[in-house]
Amino acid sequence: MAATGSGAATEPPGLETQRREIEALLRDEELRVGESWYLVGRRWFDLWEEYVKTGDQNSSSFPGRINNTELFENLDSYRLKERLVENEDFVLFPAEAWHKLLSWYGMVDEQPALERKVIDLPSTLKVEIYPVEIFLCLHSNMDDVETEQFSRTDTILAIQKVMQKRFEVAEDAEPRLWMKSSDTSCERLRNIHVTLLDACLSSGMTMIMEVRNSDGTWPSSRPQIMRNSVDEQDTYRGQPGVCGLTNLGNTCFMNSALQCLSNTPPLTEYFLRNSYLDELNFNNPLGMKGEIAEAYADVIKQMWSGRHYSVVPRIFKTKVGHFASQFLGYQQHDSQELLSFLLDGLHEDLNRVKNKEYIELRDADGRPDQEVAEEAWRNHRRRNDSVIVDTFHGLFKSTLVCPECHKVSVTFDPFCYLSVPLPVSKERVMEVFFVSLDPLSKPVQHRVVVPKAGKVIDLCMALSQATGIPANQMVVADVFNHRFYKIYHVDESLSCILDRDDIFVYEISSTCEGEDEEEVLLAVYMRERSHYRDYGSGGSNYSTTLFGHPLLMALPRAQCTRDSLYQLFLQRLARYVRQPDPAEEVEEEEEEEEDENDGDENDEEEDLYKNQANGVTGDEGEEDSEKAGPSTREEESQENAQNDGHNKNNIHSEASPSSEGEERAEEEEEESNSEPDRGSSTEEGQSACGSTDTNSQDAADGDQGAAGASGKDDEDDVEDEDDAEPIAQVNKRAMARQCCAEKKRKPLFAIQAVNSNGTTDQGMVDGGSTFTSCSPLYVAIDWDPDMKKKYYNENEAEKYVKDQSMDVPQQQTTVQLQECIELFTTVETLEEENPWYCPTCKKHQLATKKLDLWSLPEVLIIHLKRFSYTKYSREKLDTIVDFPLRHLDFSGCLLRKAGTDCEPPSRYDLIAVSNHYGGLRDGHYTSYARNKDDGQWYYFDDSKVTCAKEEQIVTNAAYLLFYQRQDKIRQPTLPPPDNHITSTNHDGVGGAMEID
Repeated sequence: MAATGSGAATEPPGLETQRREIEALLRDEELRVGESWYLVGRRWFDLWEEYVKTGDQNSSSFPGRINNTELFENLDSYRLKERLVENEDFVLFPAEAWHKLLSWYGMVDEQPALERKVIDLPSTLKVEIYPVEIFLCLHSNMDDVETEQFSRTDTILAIQKVMQKRFEVAEDAEPRLWMKSSDTSCERLRNIHVTLLDACLSSGMTMIMEVRNSDGTWPSSRPQIMRNSVDEQDTYRGQPGVCGLTNLGNTCFMNSALQCLSNTPPLTEYFLRNSYLDELNFNNPLGMKGEIAEAYADVIKQMWSGRHYSVVPRIFKTKVGHFASQFLGYQQHDSQELLSFLLDGLHEDLNRVKNKEYIELRDADGRPDQEVAEEAWRNHRRRNDSVIVDTFHGLFKSTLVCPECHKVSVTFDPFCYLSVPLPVSKERVMEVFFVSLDPLSKPVQHRVVVPKAGKVIDLCMALSQATGIPANQMVVADVFNHRFYKIYHVDESLSCILDRDDIFVYEISSTCEGEDEEEVLLAVYMRERSHYRDYGSGGSNYSTTLFGHPLLMALPRAQCTRDSLYQLFLQRLARYVRQPDPAEEVEEEEEEEEDENDGDENDEEEDLYKNQANGVTGDEGEEDSEKAGPSTREEESQENAQNDGHNKNNIHSEASPSSEGEERAEEEEEESNSEPDRGSSTEEGQSACGSTDTNSQDAADGDQGAAGASGKDDEDDVEDEDDAEPIAQVNKRAMARQCCAEKKRKPLFAIQAVNSNGTTDQGMVDGGSTFTSCSPLYVAIDWDPDMKKKYYNENEAEKYVKDQSMDVPQQQTTVQLQECIELFTTVETLEEENPWYCPTCKKHQLATKKLDLWSLPEVLIIHLKRFSYTKYSREKLDTIVDFPLRHLDFSGCLLRKAGTDCEPPSRYDLIAVSNHYGGLRDGHYTSYARNKDDGQWYYFDDSKVTCAKEEQIVTNAAYLLFYQRQDKIRQPTLPPPDNHITSTNHDGVGGAMEID
């Protein structure tokens, strides 16, 4: 059965052929940018699938013509319904598959084909289901508005052609387009070859076409006259320039730079006077077609209108990202880098030189500096002439001397800002914790001074001077989350250690007896086992949680056995691990045997409970478990684990819960029951660290490993106690006295070889009594929760003392700005990566270089190089640079001299500061600026603006300094405001401030 009507042009093939062809196209076709795909209603597609599967062309399930009625809001506009879902409401067909279906079945009369383009979104290709809906109108008749949909991949030129056709504009006419966004501002669309996506056009915007007049003028001389006819009456009237900038997401770096430039009087007045309109350079290949200048002008005019608490610089941000891809997205950037790009972009957009001529630079060749400098400045202005050059450009003298032939090369180069270095200290202060071999000594926190480019051995030597312990008896480690994040070698660089790291330095024993005997570095972790086995991961081992501070020690390889290590650990933990009292052990034993008598009536039930995996572990907590029950004790264990949180940056903090690590207690328990001749240390360690009640009871009745008796015999003895109770009591006391010495040896914890993270148990050798031979060797001390609670003093374990070096306050380094400028003009030798080609030697040389200031601009920007990058380290310098707010005098370092009468002004006053708080990886930018009209200082923190005092301005966060020459400073025309918050968060409902 074939469809009849206007849509069916060919006879369709067989149903099976239809199915195979369409399914192959749907399966194999890939998305390609710009290709067309078509929407087909799911209901019609389901009917078609059922129809072709029947194989009967006369089937009643024939779908008929393609019908997408259910996809439209109404059949008048054929507008798609909102929030349609692919494969639920519609199916997407590639163009070839669509045309086949259309030729076979046709389409319902008057319904449009739902063609959609594939667009390239960031990191993905996507079929554009909902195109951009644009309102179109002519500038001459803005009341006549029509609506049209465009793909985001369509160009502005495509919109222009549609508008010319719709409004019957002659093809030879010269139109230009404007975009009016929802905030009533208009933006010129200069590049008509960009797509809607690149132009940031979205639904709801209005496109206005303006046609050039016959006399060559434009109906509108500037965009401002094209605002809404209804004048918005905003009641807010504030001080012009005192306006915040909304943080769009990590854009505080941009806001800080904009606020500093906004409060640079000559540049701001240039834009407010509209002087830029006559100097926009649209043809400069190095510029941005005037778009950066206009976007910046729009921001400045809004900020200085006095009608806004805060301005949203979204269009400006888009333009910057469009022309400088490094600023795309919402990553944090450097305010100086943004400032450098912006000044260069403004200069090229406003460059009065339309055609730059080629100029060959000449060397000084012994000519007077004055002549060479004037020539260099003249040549610079022949190619670069803008308000940026007028305001910010100066000239410095560069002198290069060849180390071989002593050729002197002098050039004069322009600059837009001075990047001055900060004096860098060759030393750094480190805070470490020293752990002595003396088990009763608490860790001691020291503050030591080490070479910044030093090695770990330098840290040990500095600590050796403070402690008297030889440096070769120290091991340095980074402790993080109760484990060793890294154990350092003595020849590793100290730059690997960050200031925020928790560094522990452990004293290790000197060479033990028999110098030829091999030593092992032993890393010891503390772990707490849970009450119950973990069956969820496919095993039946106990989960463990790391806690406390790890230990490092050195010992002979022969001592790496459980028995030796157990005694060694008892000694090292003596300060915060209590030894069991024999008296309380006897008392506990009596209580345990009484508990056994209570259970004689139901021995089978007791045996069943003993063999349950969730039975209460350990003999120390048996009485408590009877009161609380297993579930209650599990809750207590979890609560204790949660209270044991450990913060890496605070040594006082306690162990945090973790489910890492496993124990083979169940298997060892079975082995201990079947092998009574195994060593007592192993059995008792399992008993102390989470074996079932059966093993706990065996330990209470006597040391099985030493006595050679089985648990079954012990249970039979208990059953006979009903017949001779008084004798049993006497026997119990005698047995307690007899086994007292053995019970003293009952381990408080188990020892388990683990990996470096303390999460995975490692194998043993020599039948499980000796640890594998590797160095460092990682072992864990596993505590049963009840034993830990009773014998381990967590408060004492976390204690430490401060060395007297910690009481000496760290003095903040302070340098004068003049020192930084002198460092900038110091002779230096070029690096190997940047040699100079000597024209005399005819080869590259590592020449000496010296920079001197020749002439300074009206506004001088000083960039403090706080971010230090070397091949060895990266750091931010928090040095306080003491810079003057007034009378910064450059007369002592300015080379340009022309006699007393003609000497140029060289004194500057501060007008703005860009601040950076934080470190290398993150931070926040703010700014201080002096308003040109009222002379008041303000603090700009994104959308928040407050009055500031002069004494607040000099901080260690100062990054960019803006100075204006005194002879150009205009006196304030307005009185200073009251000292209160001038502008806060008024960027929308709630005024929530955006933070980086």
